[in-house]
Amino acid sequence: MHKLGQPMSLLTDELKSKAEVYYGDKVCREKFSLLLAEIGLPDGLLTIQDIEECGYVKEIGFVWLKLEKKREQWFDKILVCYDTVVTAYVEPNKIKNLTGVKARDFLLWFTLNEIFVKDNPEAPVITFKSLVGLSMSFPLSLFEAGKEANKEEAKEEKWWRMIM
Repeated sequence: MHKLGQPMSLLTDELKSKAEVYYGDKVCREKFSLLLAEIGLPDGLLTIQDIEECGYVKEIGFVWLKLEKKREQWFDKILVCYDTVVTAYVEPNKIKNLTGVKARDFLLWFTLNEIFVKDNPEAPVITFKSLVGLSMSFPLSLFEAGKEANKEEAKEEKWWRMIM
């Protein structure tokens, strides 16, 4: 059995045999959005299309997405790039050991490895951590699906912090 915390570079047949696996863009986006809501993360985190396959091994919290091709998505002024395979472990309010996702702010690319939600006295925030210890926090409302009107307002509220 795969141990939590070890990198998962390939999806094995053994792992897939223990998973709920879905095929097709529409079904995968629906299932993954439901999973995000179940663990307490905003469903607006998954706005990419052309998902060929997704899976979830509930007993260890392992998830994956397979895309037709690499995708880029803008969130505010941050460019996020998804590789053809994205893997992670999920738990309440957190995605960890994330692979296949990079973010670019200004001219620098950062490989993301963790996403989590924290309650802030003013408003809940979502934080993206990179492998090098940098993190970016945004109002949670920026990633809630169907709230386009709040995105302009949320741009003004974002803040940055570095953790080294």
